[in-house]
Amino acid sequence: MHLLLRTLLLLFRSKRRTPVTVWEASSLPLRVLPTDIDIAMHVNNGMYLSLMDLGRFDLMVRSGIWQRMRRRGWSPVVSAETISFRKSLQLWQDYTIETRVIGLDSKAIFFEQRMVADGEIYARAYIATRLVTKAGPVSQEDILTEFGVPPADLVLPEWIHGWRASSALPGSRTPAPHLWDTNA
Repeated sequence: MHLLLRTLLLLFRSKRRTPVTVWEASSLPLRVLPTDIDIAMHVNNGMYLSLMDLGRFDLMVRSGIWQRMRRRGWSPVVSAETISFRKSLQLWQDYTIETRVIGLDSKAIFFEQRMVADGEIYARAYIATRLVTKAGPVSQEDILTEFGVPPADLVLPEWIHGWRASSALPGSRTPAPHLWDTNA
């Protein structure tokens, strides 16, 4: 709930920040707040991914994509993510969330995001997102119509395909019974 108000404030402020294209990297300056930390007095591991939502919203708003998505009834959902940590962000520390689209495939838009402080990467995540409507997923053709053609040098890293295949769950309309694999 605490990120809801922060997100609404960000959506308002991002409209007034320097515009970028959806294919450019964006940088969102933030400070570690008391609601971001855990008992160890640093940013909670799960909070990193929640804060990274703010970086993606900032990029979408500043590029004008957010308004076009909302007009068409599209909502972003995360379908997979992975994160690595290097250093801990501490209470009141200034940092930036660096966000960029690294590519698309037939089902997802992929982002790389970094938490950066003092010129160093503290955490890095890769996020696969989908755009959906009440009727189902938005086609990549429709996405490219709204986003524009990606730059020629935007090539999805090869390892992403393996990561997606190895971490994917069945689709929401396919059964996925809960059974532990005791032979693993």
